Amino acid sequence: MPANFLSKIFKIQAIINKTLMESKDIDNAMHLFSSITKKSNYMYTVMFKGLITNNMAEKVLDLFDEMKIEPNKFNLSTLFNACAVLNNNRAMKTGKKLLDEMPENYRNNNITLTSAIDMLMKFGDVETAQRIFRSIKVKDIITYNAMIKGYIENKTFEKALDLFEQIHLSLTNVTYTVVFNACAKLCN
Repeated sequence: MPANFLSKIFKIQAIINKTLMESKDIDNAMHLFSSITKKSNYMYTVMFKGLITNNMAEKVLDLFDEMKIEPNKFNLSTLFNACAVLNNNRAMKTGKKLLDEMPENYRNNNITLTSAIDMLMKFGDVETAQRIFRSIKVKDIITYNAMIKGYIENKTFEKALDLFEQIHLSLTNVTYTVVFNACAKLCN
């Protein structure tokens, strides 16, 4: 591809991401996005994130329905996030379908799987979230935080505290906040 073509694509992505989405100019962002004939996964991710940030997660699913390329791990993570935010029948159906059809090579990606865990916990599907959590070979603190937070959201506080005790990683402020939240709810 010619360098000037790639340069134009990056400029368009920057305009959509920084200028239009951050200023909440969704109509112009959508118009500019729809004018692009060859959309990349990155461009979809930029749009998805911008729409979520602007409280338009339903539009993310609409845009996904129009997507003519296979989602990559970044699209999937963002789509799982949109489904978690929406937490309605359409989101549950879409999120679980994406998870079922997710390529095997993405099943080793902590970011994608952590997004899926968060989504499933929001849906109340603790069992599937636990199965995914157990399948992760090398868990990071973000994955533990998502799982503990999910247990708390589903009122399984003892599981949250049990999992906290199993962490052998450096804890973050988020971890402490989530665990203190569990303790407070256990006291009530």
